[in-house]
Amino acid sequence: MIRAASKKVHRARGFTLLEILTVVIILGLLLSIVVPTVIGRGDEARVTVAKADIRSIANAMELYRMDNSHYPSTQQGIAALVQKPSGYPEPRQWGPEPYIKKMPTDPWGNPYIYLNDGVVYEVLSLGADGEEGGDGVSSDIALSQL
Repeated sequence: MIRAASKKVHRARGFTLLEILTVVIILGLLLSIVVPTVIGRGDEARVTVAKADIRSIANAMELYRMDNSHYPSTQQGIAALVQKPSGYPEPRQWGPEPYIKKMPTDPWGNPYIYLNDGVVYEVLSLGADGEEGGDGVSSDIALSQL
């Protein structure tokens, strides 16, 4: 009886070629549906990141204004949030810590643009094409503040 039990050897069974091909076909179908959807969202994600960055810069501008009673000039720019600016208008109470840690760039690697006419400031990204105007992901992304 012991010998009969020992003769029963279980062999590990592998996958058949048909089973492997079925799995590969199913994976291919899933990838053909998912990949175009994911790839098309990259530009939308960059626009969302740019909008969030601009809001963060605007929040830092508000803190700067609360400390100094004015926004930085166009010449002082966003750099006034990273290190104490020189020139007019001179900040009254800058710091002690920077308002933002480093100069931000938009998701396409371009610096954000800051404009201040003395009444209204604007922070903007020129979008994917890096030029004024444009449509879709190439359009300008801006925030104006009174």
